[in-house]
Amino acid sequence: MPTNELSVAVRAEDGVATMDLTGELDSSAEAALQAGYAEAAQSSPGVIVLNFAATDYINSTGIALIVGLLGQARSRGVEVRAHGLSAHYREIFEITRLADFMTIVDSENSALDGAERNEHA
Repeated sequence: MPTNELSVAVRAEDGVATMDLTGELDSSAEAALQAGYAEAAQSSPGVIVLNFAATDYINSTGIALIVGLLGQARSRGVEVRAHGLSAHYREIFEITRLADFMTIVDSENSALDGAERNEHA
């Protein structure tokens, strides 16, 4: 079964770094996710937005990778927001309580709303 390895594209503007996640969030995603986070963190954002719209699959290892990313962001005082989750994955984020540690919204505009005001020094 072919896999769709994760790729991460980072966009940074006005104190917000958006990580566009494309592919599968599983054990093969760690290097790409960490590289994407490192790139996003370089701009010293107040908010990191995770765009899951093109994420095909998330397994328990992928959830653990997101938990690790949340820990890194939290240690730097960076807020994490997410959008583009399917109803299924949004429910999983709620059940696993990931939703307690990030703001999950329906659209990129909602994720960006007010983010520039949350820039940290």
